[in-house]
Amino acid sequence: MTTARFEHRRTTLRRQVEKRLAAIIHDSEPRDLTDATRYVLSAPGKRVRAMLVLLSCEAVGGKLSAALDAATAIEMLHNFTLVHDDVMDNAPSRRGRPTVHTKWDVNNAILVGDVILGLAYAALLKSGNRNISRAMKIFTDAYVEVCVGQAFDMEFERRQRITPREYFRMISSKTGELIAASAELGAVLGNGTPAQTAALRKFGAHIGRAFQIQDDLLDVVAQEKELGKRIGGDILSRKKTFLLVHAYKRTRGQSARRLKALMAAPPRPMSPGKEQQMVREVTAIYKASGVLDAARREIVRETAAGMRALRTLRPGTARAMLEWMSAMLVQRTY
Repeated sequence: MTTARFEHRRTTLRRQVEKRLAAIIHDSEPRDLTDATRYVLSAPGKRVRAMLVLLSCEAVGGKLSAALDAATAIEMLHNFTLVHDDVMDNAPSRRGRPTVHTKWDVNNAILVGDVILGLAYAALLKSGNRNISRAMKIFTDAYVEVCVGQAFDMEFERRQRITPREYFRMISSKTGELIAASAELGAVLGNGTPAQTAALRKFGAHIGRAFQIQDDLLDVVAQEKELGKRIGGDILSRKKTFLLVHAYKRTRGQSARRLKALMAAPPRPMSPGKEQQMVREVTAIYKASGVLDAARREIVRETAAGMRALRTLRPGTARAMLEWMSAMLVQRTY
């Protein structure tokens, strides 16, 4: 598959999902709730999870139409998590735009997230697939597990250190589960065999972990304009990222003491200049300790494991698309 064909196919799938998203919201009262919900669902995005549902369905021989409602539902579930995460993180921007709680207020943002979740279930129920009960269980289990992952993430912010094992447990729930569920959901709605469904879920789990580690890495190496949010936000929030967890293991002497001192203090308001200084200092420690390269190697390792899981599927356009998406993950800059 050529790059041009891949990009054309990806654009076609994304537009189908976005057309469904746009049709979900109707003008109604109260205006703040309606406008904010439309604002979220119309935000620019890669629609990775939605495309995984569609491509996984096709990869097991199913028709795209069987999974389109579920793909829309997964995209809304993802957006629900983003709205509530932004409230909990007090994030000022998302995808280069003000977050909902910033543009409106916290109470409206909570309601918007709740509405999007309800609409996601409504979209999934429209599938009318004979496997809808199983699909609902996959969807609901993923929803609960994402919340578990977010709870771990918040708990870890209050702890000085966590182990790499704890970190992977957290990201497997917070990020990996929804991506794994997307691939599994597509396989189920496409009437895939148990072996095909298990392979796609395994693929999604590996890709999900790689996706989160890449997010951790981009927090310090990306360009703010491309990333759509401030650089170093994870550092300022004292989040236990792959970089921080492994930097604690790798640093010694003055660097270790300085990293501990910087990250031990609870987050507090600082001037932009002091924020930038802290981000620069921690990033310098990351570079010196080699954790940036370690993160890149882990991304490649997890992505390769996901690609191996795909090899059990019959070769075809959908499988090739999934392989392309995996390769793009390693190279993405936002």
